Amino acid sequence: MNMDKKVKILLAEDDDNLGTLLNTFLRNKGFDVDLARNGKLAYEQFSNRSYDFCILDIMMPEMDGYTLAKEIRELDKRIPILFLTAKSMKDDKLQGFELGADDYMTKPFAMEELLARIQAILRRTEIVTSTQSEVYQLGSIRFNPELRMLYLKEGNKKLTTKENQLLHLLVKNEGEILDRHATLRAIWGDDNYFNGRSMDVYIAKLRKLLREEPAIEIMNVHGKGFKLLIKSTV
Repeated sequence: MNMDKKVKILLAEDDDNLGTLLNTFLRNKGFDVDLARNGKLAYEQFSNRSYDFCILDIMMPEMDGYTLAKEIRELDKRIPILFLTAKSMKDDKLQGFELGADDYMTKPFAMEELLARIQAILRRTEIVTSTQSEVYQLGSIRFNPELRMLYLKEGNKKLTTKENQLLHLLVKNEGEILDRHATLRAIWGDDNYFNGRSMDVYIAKLRKLLREEPAIEIMNVHGKGFKLLIKSTV
């Protein structure tokens, strides 16, 4: 695959030999890969970095692949997920697809087949990479999460780490409900009451920062979380 900017892959695999082999193979094919040795570490990495693709082993310590996929889907409804499993049971595959898997590979598999599956999913999901940093257009406001910058009419604003993480999750899930508890666990590490109050303060800060664009609304969805809406100005 010809890529101007490397596709970022989160690889969660607890088998040391296979994990190292996959990591080396995918890097040699031009991907940017982060290898996590268990599900919990993979979730922490997903929460702190932006990825384009996930490859998740199902049988892992700390957090299995299904639970990890469910947590990832709470934070990003669209990211492609490919499961790796030693099993070939129909029920396991059905469970994976119910969780939003894009594909499934049963071990052992050929590396070139894995590459072909990844490329097919990327084409199907239209993951686009470019030489430019990822920049989102929110009405008249531009947002660059990599630089933590909001480009406003009244001047550029450097976001704090938590403001940036929160806005990035909202933008990636535009039009979808962003689960309150999953967001707290991802950004604050715990969904307790005090962190919940802190997040509400940050939501209020983001609303204030974005108020110059009337097309933008961060909705409270009672009992569930938040939803970013950007109305068409056309």
